[in-house]
Amino acid sequence: MVEKILEIKHLKKSYGQNEVLKDISLSVEKGEVISIIGSSGSGKSTFLRSINLLETPTDGEILYRGQNVLDPDYDLTHYREKLGMVFQSFNLFENLNVLENTIVAQTTVLKRDRETAEKIAKATRKEFAEGIAAHGTDALRFTLAALASNGRDINWDMKRLEGYRNFCNKLWNASRFVLTNEKLDLSEGEIEFSLADRWIQSEFNRTVETFRNSLSQYRFDLCANAIYEFTWNQFCDWYLELTKPVFANGNAAQIRAASQTLVHVLEKLLRLAHPLIPFITEEIWQKVKGFVDITVDSIMLQPFPQVEENGFDPEAEAEIEWLKEVIVAVRNIRAESNIAPSKGLDLLFRNLSAENAKILEKQTALLKAMAKLDNVQVLTANETAPLAVAKLVGNAELLVPMAGFINKEAELARLTKEIEKYQNEVKRIENKLSNEAFVAKAPEAVIAKEREKQAEYQSGLEKIQEQYKAIEAL
Repeated sequence: MVEKILEIKHLKKSYGQNEVLKDISLSVEKGEVISIIGSSGSGKSTFLRSINLLETPTDGEILYRGQNVLDPDYDLTHYREKLGMVFQSFNLFENLNVLENTIVAQTTVLKRDRETAEKIAKATRKEFAEGIAAHGTDALRFTLAALASNGRDINWDMKRLEGYRNFCNKLWNASRFVLTNEKLDLSEGEIEFSLADRWIQSEFNRTVETFRNSLSQYRFDLCANAIYEFTWNQFCDWYLELTKPVFANGNAAQIRAASQTLVHVLEKLLRLAHPLIPFITEEIWQKVKGFVDITVDSIMLQPFPQVEENGFDPEAEAEIEWLKEVIVAVRNIRAESNIAPSKGLDLLFRNLSAENAKILEKQTALLKAMAKLDNVQVLTANETAPLAVAKLVGNAELLVPMAGFINKEAELARLTKEIEKYQNEVKRIENKLSNEAFVAKAPEAVIAKEREKQAEYQSGLEKIQEQYKAIEAL
């Protein structure tokens, strides 16, 4: 049975001839969350103050668990003990000094003894002698959400606040990149969605699913993490980069598709993130809405993103993830070998699976553009590779020929670290599989998966050891 906690019936409030609240009615059920939306000066604060009896209503009823708190014989103390209000602004107690102001909440709310409260207050004043630097309201809200794990007190961390301020800046700069792109084409005409377009739309759909599931469980930390992961790692770090080759060399249909994907995903992302960072998302959205032909006045009047059942594209996700692994591997080779990012490289593949060979065949141009490659080649089974730096992506070997600029000692040192890593993984799995308790309790599928991983690591170890011997023999 639904339990009504609070009922407002025909509430009115006037100041002289000025009627601020005009016959307001609503009810709040147990566990329900209600938002009151309105422009500045519309009466939101007056309404809340009237409910809290900081203002006396002119007319109407306020029923708390069925009893009218406006009745002369109602015990207001009982009502006020159950009703809280967080004020938009705050002031210090004028009759208390600075130290006493800083400990009053600790002693009255947290019930700490005065000695402990003073110790904490003095430590805080020492750490922030000049006060806490401004980081922005949205950054603070996002930090609190990210740290709000169920059943755990928030352990405040200024580094996290700084990081989430940077996140807000990242979203702002990404939006500016999208909206100021001179090649953005939102005209009508043929569209041809790329692999990257399909991937980012699918990833966003999964993010919506994760966010809504987390929100239903009041896991605001997981909501924040989902927004952060998609915005920073997928949309900004990868998709924006993946669109650059399209805008540089794509045909008109491909450019239109990338343009539409950019602005539509950005607009939906702003709606999804709005509950956590309302100010920056509203500001950006006001500029984005014109690109997607939206005419409503506020982002708050738009529907919250829903999961689209047909919006998942596992094939695109798998292909992009493999390409990302390859690109990262090539970039790591550059960094470890001190090769300039502008220098074109040749990339050889060995032991490439049929599935990944198909991806490579379709996406060679994209891979070459993203990894700054001059040539890409798949070696046959018996073909001898030139002297090269090797990386493993799954079971496939990535070989970058290093003739003319290889540092033998540096490469041997790098391979030694790789060998140690693979040896440790093989040993770890061996220990797990030799544990009788684990083998007895674990499902057969789990054990089979561990053995499969062991075989992969062992195969990778042997390949790296072969590479080590080849370079050592030079």
